[in-house]
Amino acid sequence: MKKILACFVLLITFPGLAQQSAPGAQPHSNAIQSIRKAHPRLLLLKGEEQILVDQIKKHPEWGNVHTQILGECDKIIALPPVERIKIGRRLLDKSRECLRRVFMLSYAYRTTKEDKYLKRAEKELLTVAAFEDWNPTHFLDVAEMTMAVAIGYDWLFDQLSAESRGIIKEAILKKGIEPSLDSKYNYFVTAEHNWNQVCNAGISFGALAIAEDQPALANQIIQRSVQSIPRAMIKSYKPDGAYPEGFSYWGYGTSFNVLLISAMQKALGTDFGLSQSPGFLKTAGFLENLVGPTGMAHNWGDSGLREGLNPTLFWFAEKNKNPSLLWSQKKLLEGTSDEFLRNRIIPALLVWGVNTDLDAIKPPTEKVWVGQGPSPVAMMRTSWTDPNAIFVGLKAGSPAVNHAHMDVGSFVLDAQGERWAMDFGMQDYNSLETKGIDLWNAAQNSQRWQVFRLNNFAHSTLTFNNELQNAKGYAKIDAWSDQARQLAAISDLSQIYENQVKSVKRGILIEQEKFVIVRDEISTLDKPVTMRWNLLTPATVRIIDEKTVELLQNGKKMFLIFETEAKIDIKTWSTEPPHDYDAPNPNTQFVGFETTISANSEATFSAYFSTSKDVPSARPLSDWPVKMK
Repeated sequence: MKKILACFVLLITFPGLAQQSAPGAQPHSNAIQSIRKAHPRLLLLKGEEQILVDQIKKHPEWGNVHTQILGECDKIIALPPVERIKIGRRLLDKSRECLRRVFMLSYAYRTTKEDKYLKRAEKELLTVAAFEDWNPTHFLDVAEMTMAVAIGYDWLFDQLSAESRGIIKEAILKKGIEPSLDSKYNYFVTAEHNWNQVCNAGISFGALAIAEDQPALANQIIQRSVQSIPRAMIKSYKPDGAYPEGFSYWGYGTSFNVLLISAMQKALGTDFGLSQSPGFLKTAGFLENLVGPTGMAHNWGDSGLREGLNPTLFWFAEKNKNPSLLWSQKKLLEGTSDEFLRNRIIPALLVWGVNTDLDAIKPPTEKVWVGQGPSPVAMMRTSWTDPNAIFVGLKAGSPAVNHAHMDVGSFVLDAQGERWAMDFGMQDYNSLETKGIDLWNAAQNSQRWQVFRLNNFAHSTLTFNNELQNAKGYAKIDAWSDQARQLAAISDLSQIYENQVKSVKRGILIEQEKFVIVRDEISTLDKPVTMRWNLLTPATVRIIDEKTVELLQNGKKMFLIFETEAKIDIKTWSTEPPHDYDAPNPNTQFVGFETTISANSEATFSAYFSTSKDVPSARPLSDWPVKMK
């Protein structure tokens, strides 16, 4: 009767969720009927740690990761447990640090059996279990804390005292799972972005960890997750795997999505078909292609810049039987940096990756990657092995997407081992929220678009009449080419500039593996417009003549050459922001031009990035060797 009631409550509380399940998803009336009885059951089953230990002894790369994790755990032992101190409205940094500590300490104990790691993990678990709550008003905080405590409870179950197990289990229930059933806090269930993925994963970890004591509730939570998370998965990965929220949020939402799937597979023997959601298994290619030969990402939207060791890519490589997805990860694994120790799920690297044949990892063969969906993007490069290769990423999409900027039509460009066209990426949210900025309202006239880094004035794209891009507009990648010496992508940006001009198309071409052409074709309405062509660069800028700019950095030179019949006025602009709430942008500069385009007319502009001033005349976009996407 309790099971029937739980399912009935679920359907009342979350009507229509069943209709949102992914193709292939297989919710069951008793989702936990096949749950493993023994602990540990999450991610790494009892006894499987010996497989890790054996591989660590055989392979120095894995041995290095293992040794550094143990060294970090020794440092954690000397630290006090996390405290319940919020930053603004968030406890999230504490939840994340708890997850980092508990996951690593639990891993360290399971692979060494040294009591010092067990005792320190238990201390951390009991400390956060005693918090008054895990901050359910910002539910990501609860989700990550629940995952942390669930991993510690499950992985250390047999070694924890009965008293500690009782306290920790009660915290998972009262501070994790039960708040997720409260309509004041559980909007994530119907969300279509990373909140859905992270929160469903965290709470499901809690449910699976204590399932033998709360079987009806655990069944309810797993069913809810299986029926809820496809909302985010279909929106985020269909059709090609291009994650709408960009580089950093891929690392967040997708990693937690994979943690959920992996936990279900281990604990229940099934993922209910979630891994077959459209585009999901393609998404590792998206992330791999986002990183240029400089090691910097195409960091559009609220993203960071640098790649690190990413456990999730190892899961995808195994799932797809495609070791080339790990090409850049292999280089990071062979390096000496210890930055990966800040990754709070780094033990999963060994859980998912330790059986990888590192010698079988070869560079990808495709030099162009195009994805559609809410945030279409095209990435192209001349080589996967040459650190001086040319790399360009073109961003389409819409400012309306979660964590998006008004950056449609913008691009990044690497060449000669340097980044010449860049993106500022994100600004710390708390720095804006504490100044009263309405950051999460994406309406056309919202404060969000007054933040310097977030609007089109601060991106390498076009601006007409000093106006913002259309917040509800959308652009896809309309055509592309993967011909060996003519890599290209074209996007129709007309919706983005609706009522400003009649039509706008931008194409980017890597020609003959030597130079890059950015071509814009504009048609105006019945009024003249002033257009600003903008490039954001870290280079030193020197204007040579009325059509030529010289870019210099680290002893290297790049010419920016404009070709157009229009009269243009080449300018530089400061990147010093206008408001006290804006983040500073040192060592950067805008360069480009302004021009006036007559009413009811057409104009074309081609910009060349070349190490030589000798470049051929550009062709119309209609003559580019592209195929429709």
